[in-house]
Order: sequence, then structure tokens, then C-alpha cells
Amino acid sequence: MPCVLLIEDDRAVREGVQLALRRQGHDVVAVGTGEDGLGRLLSHGADVVVLDLMLPGMSGLEVCRRIRAGDNQVPIIMATARGDDVDIVVGLEAGADDYVVKPVQARVLEARIRALLRRVGASPDGGLPKIEIHGELAIDRAALTVSSKGVPVALAPSELRLLLTLSGSPGQVFSRQQLLEAVWEHNFHADARLVDACVKRLRTKMGESPGQPRYIHTVRGFGYRFKETAQEPAGPGRPDVSLPGRYDLPGPR
Repeated sequence: MPCVLLIEDDRAVREGVQLALRRQGHDVVAVGTGEDGLGRLLSHGADVVVLDLMLPGMSGLEVCRRIRAGDNQVPIIMATARGDDVDIVVGLEAGADDYVVKPVQARVLEARIRALLRRVGASPDGGLPKIEIHGELAIDRAALTVSSKGVPVALAPSELRLLLTLSGSPGQVFSRQQLLEAVWEHNFHADARLVDACVKRLRTKMGESPGQPRYIHTVRGFGYRFKETAQEPAGPGRPDVSLPGRYDLPGPR
């Protein structure tokens, strides 16, 4: 059974969600503080974390940052009692893969968890070359790994899925709603902030300049596309683009 780590300080909410998720076939470990959640994750791991934003002591935001600072890419669903734009955006930019606004129905939370678990390890390759080289960026679709200048780039599930989706159709402009459906499996009119925050994190991890991105370009008023970069000569720390089995994909602007 997939293990869900639930970090929620309200005892009634914690026990209610734990019971509901167990009935859906999940192994649920529930704790009441951020410190306990980090300790449990470090010692036993988890398949997905459901994290309350408003925790006593160490906030959910700080917990999220610490998880990502340690290069732990476990999927994180942030739960907030407020639909405040700032709280949601900050939480997403801290590394959360998805969010729900409390009170949330157990079936909705369970659907989000299952969607996240389905996406982990799933590559939207569509018969594409298994290894792509875009300038200094190398994407291995078979191993689900990414490197820049030969250095591995640790990506959270939503970040990896977003990159695979965009690079799989270079040059194609994707609307935010199309990306929500492809990456998050949200087939309703969902929140575009998920996409924007994920793009921002992805650009940062790939060493993109905010004003002059090389790979993921914004199409104002619509969405994003992947831009092909010029090949660079092989050298120390750079992939050799002439090696057999390496491919270049076109890309958007």
C-alpha cells in the first residue's frame, strides 16, 4: 500500500483524514507537528506527504523548504485553511506539487493523492528518443533523470513531468489548462498558479536567467513552450552531442 505521511496539527481533522484514507487502501502515518513529520520522513520515508500549511512551531512552509533543501523529491500536497493567493503561491514556490483548500472532502484529497502517485515514474514519452540533448541540458526519459552541464538536477515529480511534457513537443505552445491536464491530471478549470509556480522552480533549478530563459519561454496571455537551444561543443562537464543515441529535439520560444 502507498504510504501517506499526514502532517496536521488539528487532532480531529488528522484522525478523520487518516481514517478516510485508510479506507481507500492507503497506509497513513499521521503526526501533529512539522518536526515530527520531518523526523518520520527521514527515518522511514513516504510515498506522498500531505502537509498542513498552518502548523504550530515549524510552519508547513518551512517543512516544505527543508524537505526540498535536502533534495528529497517526495510528492507534497499542501493543505491550507485559507485560499489566500500569497499563501498558495509561496507554498507552491517552496516546492509543493499540488494544494487543496481546507475543509477538503476526503474523496477529493484521495483523488489528488492517486493522481500524484500515478505521475511518479510515469514518462509521457510518446515514442520519443530516450535521451535528448538541448545545449547543456540532457534529459533521459528512460531513467527519468535530468542534468545540466553534466551535473544532475533533482526535480520534484511535477517539475519533471512538466519538463518532459514541454520538451516532448518543442515549439508547441501549451496553454496553462493543457499543462494542468497533462501534468497534474486536473481536467477541470483548475488554478493556473500551479503551472506558473512550477515553471519558476524548474527554471531556477536549470539555472535559467529570469529575464532571458533559454529553454522554457512564456507566451504572454496563453502559456509556455520549450525552445531549442544551439548545440554547444563538448567539453569538460558538457555532454558530447555527437555520441550515438543522443538526439536533439526542436523547441519553443
